[in-house]
Parts: sequence; C-alpha cells; structure tokens
Amino acid sequence: MRVNFIAARTALATGLALACLAVAAGVSATERACDRDTVAGIPARDAAASGGREIAARVAHLAGGERDAQLRAQLLAGNIPQFLRRAAPVRMTGGDAAHPIELTLCVLPDYLAVGSDQDFVLVPLGLDAALAVAERFGFELPTPRMVDAIYAAAPVKLAPLPLPAGEEMRSTAYFVYHNELIGGQRAGLPAALGELTAGDKKDLVLTDRLWTDPGHVAIYGWHRAVGAPIQPLSTVHGARYADYSHGVRLVSERAYLNGAPRALRDLLANAETARLLTSEGPWPQLAQRLSALRGVLATEQVAR
Repeated sequence: MRVNFIAARTALATGLALACLAVAAGVSATERACDRDTVAGIPARDAAASGGREIAARVAHLAGGERDAQLRAQLLAGNIPQFLRRAAPVRMTGGDAAHPIELTLCVLPDYLAVGSDQDFVLVPLGLDAALAVAERFGFELPTPRMVDAIYAAAPVKLAPLPLPAGEEMRSTAYFVYHNELIGGQRAGLPAALGELTAGDKKDLVLTDRLWTDPGHVAIYGWHRAVGAPIQPLSTVHGARYADYSHGVRLVSERAYLNGAPRALRDLLANAETARLLTSEGPWPQLAQRLSALRGVLATEQVAR
C-alpha cells in the first residue's frame, strides 16, 4: 500500500467556531510548564515490562471488555513508551482586542500505546477503560473542538489509512497491522517520536451525548486536512466498542489561561472559556457527570 504524508508544519485552524486558533510556535514558559508538570501521574515503566508486540500477542484471543482490562492494566502499570511521557502545548485564542483570551492545552503527543519506544503498539480502548486511564493520570479526553485544534497545531500530520470494514476491524490483529502501516508511514519522515502528531487515528471524545444517552462511545476526527475530518461526531457504537481506527489522546487537566494555570474542568464550566473548548459548553460539574457515566458503564451491558 502506498501512503502519503501531508507535509505541513503549522496551519491556521480555519473553520473553527469563533475564529479559534491553534498554533505550535515558540517555546514560552507556559509551554515548558506543559512538558514539566503534566506527566507526573504516569508511573515509571519497569525495565522488565513486555514490549508492544508481546502484549498484543497476549491479548490476541480477547475482545471488548476482556481485552480492555488487560490493556488498561498495562497502561496503569506504566508500560507506556518514553515518547509519550511529555506533553505538547496547543494554543487556542479568542475573546476580542479589549479582552483577549489565550488558552494553552497540554496534550500527549500521540495516542496511548503500550510498550517501549522501540516496540510499541497504539491501542484502542472502550470508553470506560479510556476514562479510567485518563483519570488516574490526571488527564481528560478531548472534545471535538480540541481535536480540531490539536490537528491544526501538529507539526506531524499523517495521512489517514482506512482499512476494509468488517467484523475483523475490531480484532487485535487488525489494529496491530494498522500500527505497522502507521509505523511505515513515519519511517520515512524526519520527525522524531514525541513531536505532536495527528491524522493517524479517530479520537474518543467528550460530548453532551455521553450523558444524555449513556452507554455509547463518542468518536470524532481522523483528519485529511485542517477542517476536513473523515469522521463526524458519532455515538452509534456501544461504550465498549473499539476498532483499529480509534485512538485515545489525553489532554492534561492542567491548562493555562493567559499564562496562569487553571483546571481544565473549570475552564469547561465557564461560559467565556468553554466556547473555545467545545461547541456544547459550558459543562458545570464535569467531574460528577463523568463519575455518573462511569457508574452507568460499570452496570450496563454495553458490549457493542
């Protein structure tokens, strides 16, 4: 299969509501703080931890919640590549000339993976497992608007690599194969692991639909270009559904408002800042909403 790399270093985020802008530029004190402060909750990787391929082989016969449980255990134990142990800044601006607003999100540079830098596999997860890992590490799932901003800011923009649809798309073998395709695409690039990367997966996202119609997972993204996602926001699948095209991108709970640290949940609850972060905000009491959602997911049969 011949794959194409969309060569672009930094792009203006056209099409975002309220002229929201996301750029990766300059190294400010805030951006250094992103890298320094946001990954402390991720445990150190044991030197004897298994590589990604070994873990994939170990869960090859599993699916759904059983596979999620194994992958979640690996992630929570710190079996995560070194290149994911940093956070990249993504700036979003709004307001007006009299009252400008600059938000800086601190995001992991790629989707969650198990293994080492030399042997890792990007791992799809069902919603409950993704929320559990995010909470333990001090992160949130992104909103669709954040996904757009991350893509616009990413210096490494990979071309989506869709595979034929069918039941096999949920298999471990399928997502390992897709991981190899992504690796082949990256192999010819000058970009190092750890640079902010987008375009390789769809995102699990936060949306009002998760609490108005619980029991489903929300997915969005897989951009071909700025403002051109393959996947519109969808909640068609059950909360434990995961296929090869899904990824879990984490956004730190610590963000920066005009250079000052703020809790991302507080920014999502505030009408003025929430409009930069989501088209559905504000979201008061997000912690309680997520806790209630996880309670539903723990008790309902939402396998598909």
